[in-house]
Amino acid sequence: MGPCRGALLPLSLLVQAAMLAAALAQGTLPAFLPCELQAPGRVNCEWLFLKAVPHFPATAPRGNVTSLSLRCNRTHHLHDSDFAHLSHLRHLDLKWNCPPSTLSRMHWDCHMTIEPHTFLAVPALEVLNLSYNNITAVPALPRSLTHLSLSRTNILVLEPADFTGLHALSHLYVDGNCYYKNPCGRALRVAPGALLGLGDLTYLSLKYNNLTAVPRSLPPTLEGLLLSYNRIVSLGPEDLANLTALRVLDVGGNCRRCDHARNPCVECPKGSPSLHPDTFSHLRHLEGLVLKDNSLRWLDINWFRGLGNLSVLDVSENFLYDCIMYTKAFRGLTQLRKLNLSFNYHKRVSYAHLRLAASFESLQALQELNMNGLFFRSLGEDTLRSVTRLPLLHNLSLRMNFISQAQLHIFGLFPSLGHVDLSNNRISGAAGPATPSEGADAEEAVRLPAMGRAAAPLDPPGSMDFMPSCKNLTFTLDLSRNNLVTVRPEMFAGLSRLQCLRLSHNSISQAVNGSEFAPLTGLQVLDLSHNKLDLYHGRSFTELPQLQALDLSYNSQPFSMRGVGHNLSFVAQLPALRYLSLAHNAIHSRVSHRLCSSSLKALDFSGNSLSSLWNEGDLYLCFFQGLRRLVFLDLSQNHLHALLPHTLDRLPKSLQQLRLRDNYLAFFNWSSLTLLPKLEALDLAGNQLKALTNGSLPAGTRLQKLDVSCNSIGFVDPSFFAQATRLRQLNLSTNALKTVEPSWFGSRAAALRVLDVSANPLHCACGAAFVDFLLEVQAAVPGLSSQVKCGSPGQLLGRSIFAQDLRLCLDETLSWDCFSLSLLAMALGLAVPLLHHLCGWDLWYCFYLGLALLPRWGRRHGVGAPPYDAFVVFDKAQSAVADWVYNELRVQLEGRRGRRALRLCLEERDWLPGQTLIENLWASVYRSRKTLFVLARTDRVSGLLRASFLLAQQRLLEDRKDVVVLVILSPSAHRSRYVRLRQRLCRRSVLLWPHQPSGQGSLWAQLGMALTRDNRHFYNQNFCRGPTTAE
Repeated sequence: MGPCRGALLPLSLLVQAAMLAAALAQGTLPAFLPCELQAPGRVNCEWLFLKAVPHFPATAPRGNVTSLSLRCNRTHHLHDSDFAHLSHLRHLDLKWNCPPSTLSRMHWDCHMTIEPHTFLAVPALEVLNLSYNNITAVPALPRSLTHLSLSRTNILVLEPADFTGLHALSHLYVDGNCYYKNPCGRALRVAPGALLGLGDLTYLSLKYNNLTAVPRSLPPTLEGLLLSYNRIVSLGPEDLANLTALRVLDVGGNCRRCDHARNPCVECPKGSPSLHPDTFSHLRHLEGLVLKDNSLRWLDINWFRGLGNLSVLDVSENFLYDCIMYTKAFRGLTQLRKLNLSFNYHKRVSYAHLRLAASFESLQALQELNMNGLFFRSLGEDTLRSVTRLPLLHNLSLRMNFISQAQLHIFGLFPSLGHVDLSNNRISGAAGPATPSEGADAEEAVRLPAMGRAAAPLDPPGSMDFMPSCKNLTFTLDLSRNNLVTVRPEMFAGLSRLQCLRLSHNSISQAVNGSEFAPLTGLQVLDLSHNKLDLYHGRSFTELPQLQALDLSYNSQPFSMRGVGHNLSFVAQLPALRYLSLAHNAIHSRVSHRLCSSSLKALDFSGNSLSSLWNEGDLYLCFFQGLRRLVFLDLSQNHLHALLPHTLDRLPKSLQQLRLRDNYLAFFNWSSLTLLPKLEALDLAGNQLKALTNGSLPAGTRLQKLDVSCNSIGFVDPSFFAQATRLRQLNLSTNALKTVEPSWFGSRAAALRVLDVSANPLHCACGAAFVDFLLEVQAAVPGLSSQVKCGSPGQLLGRSIFAQDLRLCLDETLSWDCFSLSLLAMALGLAVPLLHHLCGWDLWYCFYLGLALLPRWGRRHGVGAPPYDAFVVFDKAQSAVADWVYNELRVQLEGRRGRRALRLCLEERDWLPGQTLIENLWASVYRSRKTLFVLARTDRVSGLLRASFLLAQQRLLEDRKDVVVLVILSPSAHRSRYVRLRQRLCRRSVLLWPHQPSGQGSLWAQLGMALTRDNRHFYNQNFCRGPTTAE
């Protein structure tokens, strides 16, 4: 029997394996499990928590893999054979697998081991990223390598031997190997000539490494050198002597301005930085120079001598406020296209005026000028006079300057200005002509409190995914996040060519009447979101004949005022309007009964209360019907609980996209989609749908995209999607689906381009049909290998649907049934003959003895049995005794399971109100099987204890039943003669509380036996037989 039984399991596994193979025969498993093939040749293995490099099967097209990403895993050991099978691999990303402990969020210690031939086995490798790994030496690398990243590692020494043979290497990144987040206590050491053998090296980055000098003998082929945020406070021509091909040089943050730092900062030494006048003079090809955050207080004109090709200059975060008003350093920079002067403010000072130096007129090629954070309060003609006539200036940024008065008309004087950013200032209105000023007057300076001046992160812009972008328009003015309360026409005088105006996040609370933007006759995009606009007049914005996009979202305050009406009829008078956002205004009542427009194509009405409007009978039922050309309508977050057919029938028939996200829809009439004949995209994500039933998608619908993600869908009717012949994208993610059936789609499954079923609790039972189906359409299923996971059984919870073990593929129910039946049959076959042979007579005797006891047991627990097992008597005046009774005795005896539980009679709980003391006492003694006395001492007993004892003794005389059981909580106390006598005659009815906690379990067992058995069984037969039963 043994050998046969042992052979059953392997046989069953073979059968199950054959069944699984047959089940998967119709579809091919993803070739690169557990990773995903995202594009031809690119395999993504990110965020899979892999502890080893996956070895793909020989059947996978490994020879076609050119890019492999293994970032953000847990691979700590790289073997020689890990990548040998990927002969054509060119890009390998191993970032964030074993980070240094200081860079790990949990500060776990980790060390990555790389065997000598790991990368040498990949002869075609060109790009290798080893950043954010705890490695201490440069591994052996193939000669084909062109890009190498060793940033945020623990490599602190670069030797010539580390890069031997890497003649093709062109980009080398060794950033952040020694700085405040990855401390090492010293500086990165670059041995002289360590990189000289890299003949093709063109880009070198050594940022954040505590370097105190430029490494010597760098390759002369370098075109980009980044040395920012080190500690190089002195720079001379000898430091860059042989780098004549240099095009980009970044030495910013080496002598920092700590009052503006957002991270740990070391103050710049006094008298630093030291910059020789001829430091850059030989760099004839230099195009980009970064000198930011270096505590510079002046600009030497000699620094830029010979830099005729310089196109980008960054001198932000220095102390150049006075310098930029008088400097002559820019006179020779005729090719400069981008200049950054941001955050060159005086500490704790805001000046009244700013005037750029005359040398700015020489920047004839300047296209972008950043002047953020200079802290001046008035913007006038004199401020920008020297750059007004620059022919190519397109972008001008003046953010965070505390500007309170601005003459906006000056921007109309620029010949090519395309974008002006005045956001995050304090502009409250238009300013009159400014009085000429000779620079910054110290007497007009306003002291500011000490605080960090770093730019705060901006809030997500409203409706940016809906409103058209201003990037393609010729002139944009950004006045968002200022202090505007009203808008007047004179503010925009001379700005007729303005096409995009942003006024969001102000405090504009006026009732616009159609005159505020009169000078802006060419305006196409207007952003008034996050204000307090009052839409009262019917001619609002009608002065803008070319307005195409209007954002009025987040203007909810006026709409929340009870009793105030709002007029939306102006929409019909905007002939060019195509995009309108009324989102998040809490619109719920007292608005125009109907929106009308012959040009509007997209309307964002999300974040309102459309349910309240539609609950007003038929008053607002046709609210959207007048938008005859509407293509896109967003009704998300409108508190909708139902969308009935007659409501859908009142929506514009031209609709192609309808969004109903984040409502409360638990039901949707799918057949009503025929009422929107042109609908192509329907978004029902984030609702409360439990199933896709009530028929199916109607035949003839033009629906191409359906999103029902983030619902609670657990069931889909067969053929639900079968009649939607144009359906191409279906999102079923984040629901409660346990399977995905091919019957839902009929013959249309192959036509799907996207089928998202991720984040569903799929039941991964053996032979699950959805596995075959998903394999058939795997090209359309995003994240099939890693994001489609099991929800059951428990062994596979959270794992990929392809992570099944053949040993789990047995039918568990059938297996358990067969096991139970075979075990029972075997036990009976062995036990019955054996017991009959050895102890047949004894079993016969025990059987009939049990039958004889059954009637007595029935009488004991039958109708005539006492309702209580014991009446507990104790002295309530002794709080310790009472506490022990309620919290120990009661819990131990009444808390037992099943028939072992005892029913106790307690005075304060079970005595009937209204009866006398003696009546309750008599009933408790006579209606309980035993009377339990809990005593702290036995020498003095009075009151209720004495009366109860006398009744128990009376019951002994009348009924000849000894019902007394004593529990003494203080065994060391003096015992009365009665107690000593009772211990001699009936020891088991006198119990002593043990000194040691280990003896308590025994006491509870003895007490339970004493309360459930007759006391006459406990009497010492040598002295007494106990009370005899009355005849």
